[in-house]
Amino acid sequence: MIKERTLRLNSLLKEVISEVLRKDIHHIEDISPSIVTITSVDITADLSEAKVYVSVLGPKPAKEKALLALNGVSGLIGSLSSKKVRLRHFPHLKFFIDDGLEKQMRVQELLGKISEER
Repeated sequence: MIKERTLRLNSLLKEVISEVLRKDIHHIEDISPSIVTITSVDITADLSEAKVYVSVLGPKPAKEKALLALNGVSGLIGSLSSKKVRLRHFPHLKFFIDDGLEKQMRVQELLGKISEER
């Protein structure tokens, strides 16, 4: 039961934070919604902190810059998000780069090379 609630909260927070980035924080250049996508949210069991995983288009310096900007305005994002979700205590947001897609593309590339060699 607790696990289901956590999964629902993760999904809800992902939607709400994405909406805040798209509608309310779009003016900050380094975290434009065209280059930053929320891939997942993982809230702790006590609901006090949420790890927000983002995918950022661009080279590594651009990713680091976007991550720094997101963590710099995480309080504002949390405040705006808390107005859209009814929780007793809104979790503290911490942003991380999700490089899963890049790893998946790299594996596909390597598998393609292997199949070409055969």
